Amino acid sequence: MNSIHAIYKTIKEFVVDLYSEPSLMDAVVLQDTKKEHEGDITLIAFSIVKFTKENPVKTANDIGDYLLQKSSLFESYNVKSGFLNLVLKKSVWIELFNEWYSQDNYGLTKQPSKKLYMVEYSSPNTNKPLHLGHLRNIFLGDSVVSLLKAVGHEVVKTQIINDRGIHICKSMVAWKYFGNGETPESSGLKGDHLVGKYYVLFDKKYKEQVSDLIDAGLDKESAQAKAQILIDAQQMLIKWEQNDTETRNLWSTMNGWVYDGFNKTYKDLKVNFDHLYYESSTYSKGKGVVQEGLNENVFYKKEDNSIWCDMSKDKLDDKLLLRSDGTSVYMTQDIGTAVQRFEDYPSLSGVVYTVGNEQNHHFNVLFKILQKLNYNWAQNCHHLSYGMVELPEGKMKSREGTVVDADDLLSTVVKEAKQLTFERGHLEGMSQEEINDLCGKIGLGGLKYFLLKVDPRKKMSFNPKESIDLNGHTGPFIQYGYARICSLIEKADSFSSFNHNNFELSEKELEVVKSLGAFEEIIKQAAHELSPSVLANYLFALVKTYNSFYQDCPIIRESNQDLKLFRLSLSSLTARVLFNGMSILGIELPRRM
Repeated sequence: MNSIHAIYKTIKEFVVDLYSEPSLMDAVVLQDTKKEHEGDITLIAFSIVKFTKENPVKTANDIGDYLLQKSSLFESYNVKSGFLNLVLKKSVWIELFNEWYSQDNYGLTKQPSKKLYMVEYSSPNTNKPLHLGHLRNIFLGDSVVSLLKAVGHEVVKTQIINDRGIHICKSMVAWKYFGNGETPESSGLKGDHLVGKYYVLFDKKYKEQVSDLIDAGLDKESAQAKAQILIDAQQMLIKWEQNDTETRNLWSTMNGWVYDGFNKTYKDLKVNFDHLYYESSTYSKGKGVVQEGLNENVFYKKEDNSIWCDMSKDKLDDKLLLRSDGTSVYMTQDIGTAVQRFEDYPSLSGVVYTVGNEQNHHFNVLFKILQKLNYNWAQNCHHLSYGMVELPEGKMKSREGTVVDADDLLSTVVKEAKQLTFERGHLEGMSQEEINDLCGKIGLGGLKYFLLKVDPRKKMSFNPKESIDLNGHTGPFIQYGYARICSLIEKADSFSSFNHNNFELSEKELEVVKSLGAFEEIIKQAAHELSPSVLANYLFALVKTYNSFYQDCPIIRESNQDLKLFRLSLSSLTARVLFNGMSILGIELPRRM
């Protein structure tokens, strides 16, 4: 017996024997007992009364009596309105614990699924640095990759670099007009920060020109369309698509600055990718696919030569795919990227797009267009939609420069971690290198956990200081719990097997065992739902449960040697689960804090 689900199978076999009905093997519904009731496993009798020909309460009692008579697994049972709540014997829990403890990678899938998935995340624009919103995206995508791997899938980590388009040309125009040859070297700025500076400057100059045109008598809509700096950016985009040498050289230079900046940030975040796609490459693929769709009457052309997709049958507005001047739009490159990916990886079981919920409509339209083009794999494309990250003062805006820069934020949380750790006096006897390493783990771990603990579908508000609090619902709280267990185990003078007949399992110990027993199913649930928050919140609850046991039950000072060894083993497996779980979230656990 190595899992609760193995016990589920045993229960079903006994029910089949009781009623001599083989089809009950699939009809019996079992689940974990709800916290408000006594029990470990609940059988829902309502699902089988058509076989038993009795009411749910009698059916539940009959099965309970039979299980107590025939099986040595159960201590007792109770029935609540047709729900049979079964209580496992403590000896069974210890047997299960011993099985889990013997597994080196307990909770992680041993057998490969032979399925290959691609997860897209980060996917920044090359006109600004990474910011707080990108961090939620990056940490979410990276942990989803690890979750899928934990349940046996192969995964390709990828991003689409949005390196072309009108937004890129805005930064280029502003630098061309106002940059005076400024470079990362001459300014001392990271390349992505330098380019982002000119993106903000473009918006400032654009608004000034619009205001001047309105003062000159134009209406707002006309002024917005006729602002010269915007017209120049639009013309630059046309030149870019026409492979104008000067435009392409400037584009290549400024993008190079940004890539250098991105790479440093990714290194600090401990994130990397397997395959990169660039919009500057895939947009042309998309234009070709759109032209084929037009030739096959999947799309239609308007009088101004723009190409559209009729979405009326989907009760959506028609979608522009190519502008009248022949330039592409976001949808064009996304179509091309999707097609390219399945050509590069024909065996893909699916692609997960990690993109904020502001793009829900975009991906709904994208997937429908791919289906209209008769790509069978379109049904395997999934949008992992997540809520925006906001500050207490409201939403961030890149154009106006009101974002929280990722580099600055990471530096801030590490600095805060160092200050708080100094105040607690936890750094005595450590070298400066060890201090920097520890505080880096605390700061980055706190940042990652804070952004992952919230259900991806929900928007969230971010507080840097709260993220590194040792006493709250935070990553450092879990890190500290792990470090304390490591310290405890190091103090132990022996670590051998125990005889469970020489002690009685307490309720506090049983709670920890039960919590550990949920780990494998939690990983499966989190992977299925593409929700690292499921795992993050489980790990937090596990530490709280362990801490309650730790406060009530002496370990090193325990006089009963077998009980002491069991408690050490219980602590050891808890540490292992925390380490494996937090590793999936991309969070390092220091052995000392």
